[in-house]
Amino acid sequence: MTNDKKIKIIFIGTPKFGAIILEGLVKNIYKPVLVITAPDKPAGRKQILTPPEVKLVAQKYNIPIAQPSKIEDLKSEIKNLRPDLIILSAYNQILPKEILEIPKYDSLNTHPSLLPKYRGPSPIQTAILNGDKETGITIYLMDEKIDQGPIISNIQYPISKKIFYQDLEKELAELGVKLLIKTIPKWIKGEIKSKPQDESKASFTKIIKKEDGKIDWQKSAEEIERQIRAFYSWPGSFTFFKKNNKILRVKILEADVLKTEDLKQLCIKCGKDYLTIKKLQPEGKKPITAEEFLRGYHGFNILF
Repeated sequence: MTNDKKIKIIFIGTPKFGAIILEGLVKNIYKPVLVITAPDKPAGRKQILTPPEVKLVAQKYNIPIAQPSKIEDLKSEIKNLRPDLIILSAYNQILPKEILEIPKYDSLNTHPSLLPKYRGPSPIQTAILNGDKETGITIYLMDEKIDQGPIISNIQYPISKKIFYQDLEKELAELGVKLLIKTIPKWIKGEIKSKPQDESKASFTKIIKKEDGKIDWQKSAEEIERQIRAFYSWPGSFTFFKKNNKILRVKILEADVLKTEDLKQLCIKCGKDYLTIKKLQPEGKKPITAEEFLRGYHGFNILF
């Protein structure tokens, strides 16, 4: 039997969630022989070519990196490495059967939800949007379908009230590391049997687009407040203010729900409640408090 600390792992992932898991694996002596991640992409207003966060971690630990436009192009390289295990965490391509079947101990995915609930690309955001009190991590055996493979292990995790996306993402990634460290040796020793997902309980999340961040003021204050927390990192939650013929695009960064209006604060009536805006960011400016906004943008009215 292969020493579980010496197994050859190929890690596949792209954003911060995957980066945290990759670093956790390395620190627990599961350093991959290859990291596969997305190509560098232009980012920010100046469109500076920026590497994915997984790549930065791989560089930190001198791990070989591949950034294919299509992962199928790496089939021969992966096969030549003869990996024992592929571990995937947040990657925007579906792995073909020919690659999934290469590793001796199969290919595992670390997914931030309690599958079969919240399959797809945005499980963390969806859990916050829906006001869920619980989520979790699932490690499953990958197949050619999205998040539908047999479950190997999972763990529940309570969602803190008023938590923002980036904080829940970090907490779940750290939980994913702990679960992987417990699962890997048991899996390669044959001590775990996978279980099929219950298709009757399956639900799917969608790809979040930039336009999804526009606030719909017909929704309740609670729904809008949850959106602000769910979309904080991207795409953000934005609206428009108007004064005379000037329209100002503003990102809402932090808000709260009140049952009654507070005339001293920036309050907007949404359904039966009021959304109190605490922090916001006019386009092209730094984040400011609601008080600073009221002083600096006096006379601007929100566009519904």
